[in-house]
Amino acid sequence: MQDLLQNIYQQVKPLIDQGKVADYIPALAEVNPEQLGIAIYTNEGDLFTVGDALTPFSIQSISKVFGLTLAMQLQGDELWKRVGREPSGLPFNSLVQLEYENGIPRNPFINAGAIVISDIIESAYAAPNLVMKLLVRKLSLNDSVKIDATVAQSEFEHRSRNAAMAYLMKAFGNFDNDVESTLMTYFSNCAISMSCKDLAIATSYLSNRGRHIPSNSQILSENQTKQLNSLMATSGLYDEAGRFAFKVGMPGKSGVGGGIVAIVPNKLTVCVWSPRLNEAGNSYVGMAVLELLSEYLDWSVY
Repeated sequence: MQDLLQNIYQQVKPLIDQGKVADYIPALAEVNPEQLGIAIYTNEGDLFTVGDALTPFSIQSISKVFGLTLAMQLQGDELWKRVGREPSGLPFNSLVQLEYENGIPRNPFINAGAIVISDIIESAYAAPNLVMKLLVRKLSLNDSVKIDATVAQSEFEHRSRNAAMAYLMKAFGNFDNDVESTLMTYFSNCAISMSCKDLAIATSYLSNRGRHIPSNSQILSENQTKQLNSLMATSGLYDEAGRFAFKVGMPGKSGVGGGIVAIVPNKLTVCVWSPRLNEAGNSYVGMAVLELLSEYLDWSVY
């Protein structure tokens, strides 16, 4: 596996200048784009890394996986009364669909859905960001995982569209807490800083029927894990979920920080990070890495 990762790393390195960083979030525009990391964590507990796999980065929408995990722990199937389970077919920050469907977001991985998830967590905990930080520290086995306050503040200052979605959902009765404080919770979760290694280990429960591999603790039930993986497969990569299923064939979740996590059920988790994004908002090189991995090892769940 280590030799294969090194081989793939060398193959895709010439592509690292393709795409562009997410400059609409000013703090992300300052990240060195000439970076690439890959980490694989197997269900036997073996870790393989290459490149910048130990460098922390802003996980952005990958945090929605952990937020959804918390909400599923809190509410179980009641959760699905407030958020749907279908691909959106529209941009991740669409207001049109939200208006048409009476304030019920299509799925938990578009922005409106993740904001509803943040609202659920806000209702349950006095310090929701602390709960999230402690969760990802526990799952990653890394007590130095932190929330990047600069990134969170940068996103909060450019919150207008997300605020519009939140207030629209509140008008439809699908929002319980103060919009501004809930948005800060949401942005703080997006601003969590983790490495490829951290994320590969932290998501290991998704490849192991809900049981976190290093700690042997049950995070989600087996059925909930299937549900979460299914949502990642259909809705985890913005408007590129179909291509990802076709070319890679794994449940996955990306973020505009340049990270992508992917799950091979009963086998392993993989995280790839490279900051430059393609037109769909996914890591340009990260997509190439996962396509090669799937091609070499026949990991498609289909």
